[in-house]
Amino acid sequence: MTGLVVSGLSIYPVKSLAGLDLPRARVEAMGLAHDRRWMVVDEGGEFLTQRRIARMCLVMAQLHGDGLQLSAPGMAPLSVARPSSLAVREVQVWGDRVDGLDAGDEAAAWLGEFLQQPCRLVYFDERRERVVDQTYGRPGDRTAFSDGFPILLISQASLDELNSRMVAPLPMSRFRPNLVVTGCEPFAEDGWKRLRIGELELRVVKPCSRCIIPNIDPATAEAGKEPARTLATFRKRGNQVFFGQNVIADGEGEIAVGMSVEVLE
Repeated sequence: MTGLVVSGLSIYPVKSLAGLDLPRARVEAMGLAHDRRWMVVDEGGEFLTQRRIARMCLVMAQLHGDGLQLSAPGMAPLSVARPSSLAVREVQVWGDRVDGLDAGDEAAAWLGEFLQQPCRLVYFDERRERVVDQTYGRPGDRTAFSDGFPILLISQASLDELNSRMVAPLPMSRFRPNLVVTGCEPFAEDGWKRLRIGELELRVVKPCSRCIIPNIDPATAEAGKEPARTLATFRKRGNQVFFGQNVIADGEGEIAVGMSVEVLE
């Protein structure tokens, strides 16, 4: 396959908050650097996402030193330092219980006010390990606070095909990928097993089953019926709808928009 290139890179510093588009990114053991290293949890330590609180999409988390700067409509910006290694709080992501580092009362109060829900902000402690589902991964494959795998890939052609079936087209940001590639046929990524970008090799390990989050407009936090309704007409298998592929990197390296992508297998 010729002409396949990286056309988009994005990270989501805080799980389920707004994303950041990047011209280049460092790929580490747990995925793109700074991706989903932070997470909002309820008072019991259970993770919160747009599935439960749609207005999370309106909160921007910019990288700020080794911490974050939070901003949201009607709120004064707040700088949040990376927490102390002593501030350990056990939290839950799906079926996994892991240790996070609590970011403190000020961040909790700020987020609680905007989200209208008591909550805490936690940081992933790199000294801990959260392994991916070994049905699809290998020993040593791990992730931070992502739903299950460190990198999500979608081709631009797949989005274009979806949009051709819809009344109103949607942007790629609805699907929150880390890596977007251009230059292939729609859903070509369904058949890929191994890729090379620069010196970095990646494994395509599992199709991404979609929840309701793509139905939420990230500009307004309003939920609709699309794209789930249209995807269900041609991307449904069993009770799940699939769009995009979960990917794991073998090793570390840097990738950038414009780099060539080679399909190895």
